[in-house]
Amino acid sequence: MCPSEESISDRPVAVVLGASRGLGFLVAGELLRRGHRVVVAARDLAEVEAAVRELEPLGPVTAERCDIRDRHEVGELVGRVEHSVGPIEVLVTVAGIIQAAPAESLVLHEFEDAIDTMAWGPIHAAMTVLPHMRRRGHGRIGTVTSVGGMVSPPHLLPYATAKFAAVGFSDGLAAALSGSGVTATTIVPGLMRTGGHVHARFGGDPAAEYAWFAPAASLPLLSVDADRAARRIVDAVLAGRPMVVLTPLAWVGIRVRGLAPATTTRVMGLLGRLLPTAPARGGARTVDGAEARRRLGSPLVERLTTLGDRAARRNRGAVPGRVEDGPATTRT
Repeated sequence: MCPSEESISDRPVAVVLGASRGLGFLVAGELLRRGHRVVVAARDLAEVEAAVRELEPLGPVTAERCDIRDRHEVGELVGRVEHSVGPIEVLVTVAGIIQAAPAESLVLHEFEDAIDTMAWGPIHAAMTVLPHMRRRGHGRIGTVTSVGGMVSPPHLLPYATAKFAAVGFSDGLAAALSGSGVTATTIVPGLMRTGGHVHARFGGDPAAEYAWFAPAASLPLLSVDADRAARRIVDAVLAGRPMVVLTPLAWVGIRVRGLAPATTTRVMGLLGRLLPTAPARGGARTVDGAEARRRLGSPLVERLTTLGDRAARRNRGAVPGRVEDGPATTRT
């Protein structure tokens, strides 16, 4: 039986930015299961509307287009939700991008895109919704950062740069909001099986970069189940915890960095030397995971990414065809 309009209007409103697929999609579903009205937003309206169709059986959910790189779009979104849906009780910012490449193959635009999305994006979102929450004396803000914002991994320099900024902002915001009734939670995942290898960008030697990144984001000993991660994220945000670290490897990395920062940097340097080198010429143009996978054409990597591919299919990620299946296909 469908809930009455009165019961729907009594539900707290949650906004999830970057929810058309992957972790954001799972976080939105978890909030719906816990009785929230959820507004899901991302850059591509068609993708968000498709996500809503899958989420609707779980509860009241609305699609919105919003590019969190644009503070004006974020302001308009918050205004529409506050006016038409209800007071925003929960805000979770998940939107992110990954570019895997050696530093010498990167261009400034890749840093700009990473920082605009994963540093300015959470700042735009939190600082726009914050006056409303402060006025009401209650609210929950969650920002998905990364262990890459605590320990800078090799071949992910734009990502780490943006995530370090996001960690600093969210952690500082949590302290600044002490006693206000509004909380900020810094969410620090390690590798998760979300299907992110499909949507990551690969530069330098894209096939070689895909060959290490995709298995690392798929194998159980290195990555964690994204459904479980989404539940822990929602638990922490709703409880108002200042920080949640989601994986044992992330905890180890953070603690080692805290105890021996110079040694940690040297270890990251050694690991980087084991990763693919930049081409002698060119290599600046990045390609998506589907193209990098096609260029690699490795049945072994296909087998190692099986769990990641399954996660991508479950979480609305487009999965290219396996090598033995012939031409790549994408889910629509």
